[in-house]
Amino acid sequence: MGERTANVKPGDIGATLAKLAAVIAQRDASGADPKESYTARLLKGPEDYRLKKVVEEACEVTLAVKDGDHDHVRYEAADLIYHLLVVCHASGVTIDELAGELDARAH
Repeated sequence: MGERTANVKPGDIGATLAKLAAVIAQRDASGADPKESYTARLLKGPEDYRLKKVVEEACEVTLAVKDGDHDHVRYEAADLIYHLLVVCHASGVTIDELAGELDARAH
């Protein structure tokens, strides 16, 4: 588990996800150095590394929920969402497609 984030304030999830997806795409398109960018390291590394990170973060969310630790759940859920967005980008799934999929399920 990483160090917990201090002074977290509510935000706009749509804007936040769009901004994060844009940063991931920019790091990929710019050829960011994997030695300097964790996102670039994930994108340029083996697919299995990216996929293992998603599984790892999902397990950490699960354990945080089981511990009943609100701040830890938030922290690990953010890690999971970030890694999911990286995997989606690497697979060619855009944030707009992901939103469309979720919108299509809302009934």
